[in-house]
Amino acid sequence: MRVLGIDCGSERTGYGVIDSDGSAHRLVAAGVIRTSPKRPFETRLAEISRALRELLVRYAPQAAAVEEVFYAANVKTALKLAHVRGVALAAVAESAVEFAEYSPLTIKTSVVGYGRAEKSQVQMMVCELLQLDEPIESEDASDALAVAICHATHAFTSRRLAGAMK
Repeated sequence: MRVLGIDCGSERTGYGVIDSDGSAHRLVAAGVIRTSPKRPFETRLAEISRALRELLVRYAPQAAAVEEVFYAANVKTALKLAHVRGVALAAVAESAVEFAEYSPLTIKTSVVGYGRAEKSQVQMMVCELLQLDEPIESEDASDALAVAICHATHAFTSRRLAGAMK
């Protein structure tokens, strides 16, 4: 299964594409969609949308996943994040790709085994799970890969359980 993980942000939206059988994961691509905070917010949303649509076409994932909205102390930041997340969900829906969302706790537990793990621990485990020589430099791309790994693992487990129930 090919999965696109998305880590939403208004200045940096991370993405990670993996191929996975549910237990072994292989890196296909990872990176960051960067926008300038000097540009109008609606222009930045359009840039993120366009880039995500291009990634969906280029890598043709069977599924895409994002992190659920979390509560932020700064309301303005949370609203911007929600807008970016909406753009991401719309791009995925337009492509008719299976969609899932996971809480930060679920993602960290799935990747690290501990729901309160630090970003550096997530980064290190993403490197380990993808059998990379060096960690992904960008935390945004690494977080997106963690979302993709979480989805691949959960989807595989769900399919196995569904098969066992028959």
